[in-house]
Amino acid sequence: MNNIRNLILSSLLLLLVSCSGQKVSTVGSTADIESRVDRLLARMTLSEKIGQMNQVSAGGEISNYADALREGKIGSMLNEVDPVKINEYQRICVEESRLGIPLLIGRDVIHGFHTVFPIPLGLAATFDPELVEAGARIAAVEATGQGIRWTFSPMLDIARDPRWGRMAEGSGEDTYLDARMAEAMVRGYQGSLSDPTSMAACIKHFVGYGAAEGGRDYNSTFLTERQLRNVYLPPFEAAVKAGAMTLMTSFNDNDGVPSTGNTFILKDVLRDEWGFDGLVVTDWNSMGEMIAHGFGTDHKDVACKAVNAGVDMDMMTFGFISHLEELVRSGAVKESVIDQAVRNILRVKFLLGLFENPYVDVEAGASVQYAAEHLDAARRSAEESAILLKNDGVLPLNADRIRTILVTGPMADAPHDQLGTWSFDGDKGHTVTPLRALQERFPGKVVYVPGLAYSREKRSRFDDVVAAARRADVVLAFLGEEAILSGEAHSLADINLIGSQSELLAALKSAGKPVVATVMAGRPLTIGRDLPSCDAMLYSFHPGTMGGPALANILFGDVNPSGKTPVTFLRTVGQVPMYYSHNMTGRPYNGEKMLSEIDMEAGQTSLGNTSYYLDYGAYPLFPFGYGLSYTTFRYSDISLDAETYPADGTLTVTFTLSNDGNFDGTEVVQVYVRDRVGSVTRPVKELKAFERVNLKAGESRSLSVRIPIAELAFFGLDGVKKVEPGDFQLWVAGDSASGEPVSFKVQ
Repeated sequence: MNNIRNLILSSLLLLLVSCSGQKVSTVGSTADIESRVDRLLARMTLSEKIGQMNQVSAGGEISNYADALREGKIGSMLNEVDPVKINEYQRICVEESRLGIPLLIGRDVIHGFHTVFPIPLGLAATFDPELVEAGARIAAVEATGQGIRWTFSPMLDIARDPRWGRMAEGSGEDTYLDARMAEAMVRGYQGSLSDPTSMAACIKHFVGYGAAEGGRDYNSTFLTERQLRNVYLPPFEAAVKAGAMTLMTSFNDNDGVPSTGNTFILKDVLRDEWGFDGLVVTDWNSMGEMIAHGFGTDHKDVACKAVNAGVDMDMMTFGFISHLEELVRSGAVKESVIDQAVRNILRVKFLLGLFENPYVDVEAGASVQYAAEHLDAARRSAEESAILLKNDGVLPLNADRIRTILVTGPMADAPHDQLGTWSFDGDKGHTVTPLRALQERFPGKVVYVPGLAYSREKRSRFDDVVAAARRADVVLAFLGEEAILSGEAHSLADINLIGSQSELLAALKSAGKPVVATVMAGRPLTIGRDLPSCDAMLYSFHPGTMGGPALANILFGDVNPSGKTPVTFLRTVGQVPMYYSHNMTGRPYNGEKMLSEIDMEAGQTSLGNTSYYLDYGAYPLFPFGYGLSYTTFRYSDISLDAETYPADGTLTVTFTLSNDGNFDGTEVVQVYVRDRVGSVTRPVKELKAFERVNLKAGESRSLSVRIPIAELAFFGLDGVKKVEPGDFQLWVAGDSASGEPVSFKVQ
């Protein structure tokens, strides 16, 4: 992977430089930047300082903003993607304002800009940080080519409730996986700060947003400080250490305190403990929403609370620009607080080289959009993200034995929906759907009968589709949910396949031909009822621009699927929340009788009862880290290099991984650890390492994974992060529910 990533990165940079002729800017040393910030700050009036703290959304004519730009009343603009307009905005700021401070142009570049990659939940399914980093670098090259230098990504919210629509935008349920993806995306977006393709990352939403009560977006959370520190904060800390330049506060309140006014998380943790010196921006009007929370009386009140809590920039509330001068004059806000906020903003602008190079080369920027290597990387990401959930021997398909392929289902030719949520700039005209990819690959063999026009459609009969299925050699059904059904503000209480898709799949199965279902969605749907209606099922979280060729390559064996579930798949929505790393309970499940087996005449008793559902048991449909392959992998000879380790030591686990099947393949090796006794109850398992391993058919390889014992530290009863001595167990396996443990001790 290193060679692939380096090739992509080097070719992208060469392409940009050769097309644009732009010089690489020199931003200077840290000391030089701080000196420049201080000198500029000393020249600024209070009004100009507050102007830097004001972010507006573009719209309409340039003249709508010209006066405010000349007067230094806008520090950042979002949602402008026209490079000609961006250059004009920058020209007004740089050439017509008193101080010549350039704008910071932002955009929600979430999983690609024009070339759209799989949604972040799909990227997490690759378990491939290097590929994800390369994708973020491509997004940065395309976006900066249009003049965008700030992305509101990555989203680092741990999400354990698939009803929450924004699960699509993050890396799933696991803290460790989320942290590794966070680091990769930050590195990819920001690249080298000495070149004009660097785009500031914005880690969001700080913090706990993914635990919204009931899975309802914008809702309250009730996380203890220990939960925050052990589960929800580590990905943010990892991203800060990776150099993330900006951070966004979240909409939610936690335990009654809205994040945008939360001094504990913004000052005590972020600034004082982690040493973050970047820019903190609100989410869209999240400062104003503190009034609806009942945390402030009016915009003046919440502006005071937000800036004193540690917010540097206001996105679309206009509370700072309207009230900060008055608040400073009254003494409610010290001007030193304003100065520090402006330092954080100017520092980002200097680091990005905006003062040296505020403009974009329009022609050069256009030349890098949808570059061939970008599309190739998007296809490869979609291939690695697809998860094989079921295969009764049907896959991979043998094209030589197939004369007629029936393609059906509402997602077979839905280019916009295939792109997924937060893909504002992806052009559906560039999107290659499964239908198009299959038609191009097998001219004359593909019969297309949609069955359903879109995922929500209701239909009672499928005679035409079933008739076509009877005439075909294989049925490829593309199901799922439209892009609009996931993402922000799109929570669902029912996460079955929507509309009549389950009925369509059952009708296809009745035709007696092999049925392969491919589900494209923004969340893990409850597809347990649909598994009996197909011979194989491939799951692809909305795969982006090149999803069609990627899925075709997997279905016909050019690519062996290697994706793993980044989140638990439930049997029913009533199991929410269910995640693999839950705490150990006093009555763990040990196989009690299910509802149909219970003696209804027996008396009520709690003796011998354990934690499970009478109707659905204790286990999910598919565990975290799960995914099949066209081959079979076997783990053996698992051993540790010691029985006891010091707290500052490193554990090395050695094992043999064998490919016992007939196909070359890639296994995602996963290492889990359990702390058997702690000062507080500990999770049953926690992911501590993973690695993608490629093996030829029949190949075996001895492998080793090193884990610093410091990785076992947690915040215990005393509120201090440390490794507690005692007994531990370790698993090496292909998912979170497999393998046998080995034991070790920590002194």
